Order: sequence, then C-alpha cells, then structure tokens
Amino acid sequence: MLKKIETKTFDVVVVGAGITGIYQVYVLRNMGFTVQGYEGGEDVGGTWYWNRYPGCRLDTESYAYGYFALTGIIPEWKWSERFAGQPEMLRYVNHAADRMDVRRSYQFSTRVVRADWNDSTNMWDLELSDQGRVSCRYLISAVGPLSATRMPNIAGIERFEGESFHTSRWPRDPDDPRGARKIDFAGKRVGVIGTGATGVQIIPIVARTAAELFVFQRSPNWCTPLGNHPISDQEMEKLQAAYEEILAFVKSTPTAFPYNRHPKKASETTAEERQALFESLYSMPGYGIWLSGYRDVLLSRTSNGYLAEFIAGKIRQRVKDPVIAGKLIPRDHPFGTKRVPMETNYYETYNRPNVHLVDVRETPITCVTPRGLQVGSKHYDLDIIIYATGFDAVTGSFDQIDIRGKDGLSLKETWQDGPLTYLGLQTRGFPNFFTLVGPHNGATFCNVGVCGALQVEWVSEMLGYMREHDLTYSEASHVAQEDWTRQVYEDFSRTLLTEADAWWIKVKVHPDGTRERRALVHVSGGPEYREICDEVAADGYAGFELH
Repeated sequence: MLKKIETKTFDVVVVGAGITGIYQVYVLRNMGFTVQGYEGGEDVGGTWYWNRYPGCRLDTESYAYGYFALTGIIPEWKWSERFAGQPEMLRYVNHAADRMDVRRSYQFSTRVVRADWNDSTNMWDLELSDQGRVSCRYLISAVGPLSATRMPNIAGIERFEGESFHTSRWPRDPDDPRGARKIDFAGKRVGVIGTGATGVQIIPIVARTAAELFVFQRSPNWCTPLGNHPISDQEMEKLQAAYEEILAFVKSTPTAFPYNRHPKKASETTAEERQALFESLYSMPGYGIWLSGYRDVLLSRTSNGYLAEFIAGKIRQRVKDPVIAGKLIPRDHPFGTKRVPMETNYYETYNRPNVHLVDVRETPITCVTPRGLQVGSKHYDLDIIIYATGFDAVTGSFDQIDIRGKDGLSLKETWQDGPLTYLGLQTRGFPNFFTLVGPHNGATFCNVGVCGALQVEWVSEMLGYMREHDLTYSEASHVAQEDWTRQVYEDFSRTLLTEADAWWIKVKVHPDGTRERRALVHVSGGPEYREICDEVAADGYAGFELH
C-alpha cells in the first residue's frame, strides 16, 4: 500500500535564502503569518553562498549594502574593508540570519521544482526536490537576478580530464561547509573563459601563481579601479553613528549607491573641465566614474564618447603592449551600458609574461578536448579550466521552476518574448505570486542590499493590508500590466542601454536573423519606483484585482 504524502499548508512560501529572502521570512513571520522558506543550498547566503571563487567581493560599499545593520538588526557589525570580500559577506549574512532566527523557518538543500495555481482552493500547490508537497496562499520568489549559472555552448565540455568548474560552483572546502577549497594554481596551465565582472576579479589572483594563464576573451568590458582599502575602527565608528543619514542618502539616489549624478551635461562643459572630473572620479573608490559622471552619460552618445575615450586612454597607459591594449578596449558597446566590472590590477596583469590574451571573437573556441581547448587550428594544453561565463540573468532562475498559473498557464512561455509584469511584482494569470528583485521592478537595477529590503517591506505591508481587509486574492489587472510593461520598455529605449547585450537584456533572434533587445529591468530609478508603489498602496493597491 502506497504511503500517503502529507501536504503541509502555509500562509506564505518564500523561495530563496539570500539577503532578500531571509529578510522577507523575518518580516512576515513577525507579522504573524505562517512562513516556510526553501533553499537549494545547504545554508543561507544566496549569491554569497554559491560564489566562493578567489577574488570574489562586493562592488558596492559594504556599509551601503548591509541593510540589516542600517535597520538596527545587527548594528554592532563592523566591516573590515570598504568592499567586503565573499568570506566576510557570508559571515555577515549568517550573523544576520542568527539574529533574525530565520533558519527554523527554512528547509535547506531543497528546491521548488514545480508550482501550480489551484483554481478551486485559490492556493499554490508546490512540488519539492525531496518529493515533498506543500500548499500556500502566497508564493514569493527571492531567487536572485544572478543565480542561474550559464555554461557556454561549447562541444566536449564533459571530455576535459583536468579540473574544471563554473565560478559560481567553486569546489567546497570538505572541512568547512562555509569555505571554499583552495585550488593550487602553482605550476599549472590555467584557462579562464570570460572577462566579465567575475573574470576580472579572478584573473589577477590566478595570474600570481599559475605557470601560464590563458584568458579567453570574447567581448572586452569597460573596467575601472575598485580602490578597495581597510576600514579602520575610527572610520567604522563614524559610519555606525551615521547609519540613518547613510540610509536616507542612498535611498535618495537612483540606484541606492552612495553616488549622485553630476548636475551638468557633458556638452555644457569644456574639455579641461571634463578631464578634471574624469580624473577625479577615476581615482575615487567604487562606482563614482559610472554613477557620478555627467547626467547624460547614458543618454547622449557624445557625452558617453568623452568618457569612453578617457577610459580607453587609461587602458592604453596601463597595458604596455599596444596590441593587447587595443584588444581590451570595447568596440561594441558604450561605456556603462553593461555593468562596469570593478578591478584591482586587472590591466597590469596583462603585462606579466605568464599571461596570454586569446581573442575568441576573432577565432572562436572550437571545442573542449580531454587536454584543453581547441581554438581554430591551435590547441591550448590546460590543467584547469575556469568558466567565468556568468548567468542566465533575471528570468533564468524562474525558468528553472515549472510555474503554472491559471488554467495551466506557463510563466516561462508567458515571458518568452520578454517579461510582462505590473510593478515588476506580479504577472497576470499568476495570482498571489510576488517576484522580489525580479524582472521590471525597482530592486533589480539597483543596490540589492537596500532596494531588495525596501521591496520586502512594501510587499509585507500589502499582505498585511489584505489580511486586515479579509482579502485573499491578488492579481495584476490587464490594463495595469499593459501600461507598466509598456512604460518600462519605453523608458529603457530612451537610453544607450539598448546598445549592449548586458545581463539585464533579453535578446530575441528572429527567423530572419534580426535581433531584438528587451529590457529585463526598470531603469527610471529607485526613488521614482518607490513613489509609484507608494501611490499604488495609498490608492488601495490600485492595479491589483483584490478580493
């Protein structure tokens, strides 16, 4: 006789135990909801749990990313560096989880593999990777915009006989579940595929000890100095005393980074003024060069060109071989239309005799062999291959769950030509399903540490409102979804962001070979987004069909 599978029921299920997910569990549980979280990893941390490669660290100021400290949950936390490394970030998230006591509300090493909307019960029925089943009134995804690993489409990957791994699945330390296994590169021939943000962090580390490092680059990026440094006890005391002011400031900026745009357009200044500003911003730690430049840098090709040529000049200064320098200067996208990788001695790495740049746009990788990589007619013998090839961003994590709404409607199919959402939080046909830091909402093109938490609080207030008014059903209206989606695409189309295949773009290739770029993010800024959301809430959550 078959054993009957028990179906547990909760008010809310939260998918994901990164910084946004654990805060959502904490807030809703404190409001009296029954909440259950599921996480594929063995513990909390999200991106800081999975990404343990050498050199992995924040590109956001630690004190501006650590939202829990700003809200007083862990005000005693002291950051050791301006841009915290992954080990410290994971310790921080674990400390926050301890303070919030969220682990008792999570089931780890468990993925949600399928979610079905049940029209008869107005509930979500979930299937789990451990064969378990649960039901919930509200389903909230906190799966993260950069968590679905993307491996390159290269023949023979499984044939390689050396060590190989994607950066987001770095080998674990068998003696420390929170640590990374140390890979000894000394005397090894190492290949790194990819020169995005991850590759730019790991390449200088590997180059220090590898016998030979081959960097396989398809598309160079505009990279600028991180400028990391330790934070002294005196500096930390000042930051802790100013937490309220820091939070107020970052909430006022478009991306919740501690930077504001220059009030002028580049066309309103002289060449001397531009050079002075660019030099100042280039020497500033962090994203100042991207986010504190002239206000039309992402709107005007002329303004962008001034900055791009300045950065290109810096690359030529830092890389001794002019041919290599030329290969490291992007030609296919304006500055800042992809997230700018923040680097530490990245360009100087190419001056080392053991480092070799391989242009695979010029000659693509043919296949992986048991002993290395075949690139055209040349074979590269390798002991280790590191895939720094990024993620299937924003929607990729949703695609890994078979999400079925009303009448069996597939979310993956609904979004196949680009997301359709209202406020980036709900999609029509999928009632009571909320997407934190998902497509088209104000937390994705933003400092997630702050914007994700603010979104948690807004969604929690909405669920509290529904409970107070005896409402159990929320679905985006057709008109609200149409208007919001159109506005997101229109706002994006007015920027230079349309000219790059960044992670926040979904590229659709039509049968005739033409390419269409659809935005995966809302780009009009956090303050504007939150103002709209507040107006929606004040109007009884207008645009949502509630009953």
